[in-house]
Amino acid sequence: MTNRATRQSHRQRLHNAMQRYAKERQRNVLATPGPQAFILVLDHLKAGFNVAKIFRSAQAFGASEVHLINVEPFDPAPAKGAFRKVPARFHDSFQACFEELSDRGYHLFAMDGQCGQPTQGVSLPEKSAFILGNEGLGLCFTASDYPDVGCLAIPLPGDIESLNVSVAASIIMYEYNRQFPPARGE
Repeated sequence: MTNRATRQSHRQRLHNAMQRYAKERQRNVLATPGPQAFILVLDHLKAGFNVAKIFRSAQAFGASEVHLINVEPFDPAPAKGAFRKVPARFHDSFQACFEELSDRGYHLFAMDGQCGQPTQGVSLPEKSAFILGNEGLGLCFTASDYPDVGCLAIPLPGDIESLNVSVAASIIMYEYNRQFPPARGE
């Protein structure tokens, strides 16, 4: 059982995090795309620690944008300022995100450990968008409804079924940068 002071402290931390989110989301409208053409799509991720960490890695790897599908407000503090620097696009449904990115000429790839296509065995298109699903539930859409969405898996020779979503995001961003090395100084 928690005492009253602990509950009040928790409420205050949550309130402060939501104030940071509102402030950083306003600043995000001024964000400019990174030097790389790839996009991350965060599909119904939990609003906790992973979303902010993915923004931080997205900035480090030069992401063009991060698209969020039904992601609740999150504490941007772990992003270390990256949420204001990497353009964020917000969608209510996967369909809306899919249509926008397809219309812009992006090839979408679902990151799924059950796929037979390993990340290092594929030549990625320059305009790639990588979809990362919910930490517990996976992707919100049925693959057969979107036959144009490719599927990639990160090979895991160990006994673990999957990686933390922020780690998986970093691995696919690294692979993209390996195939499309950024120009010096970017």
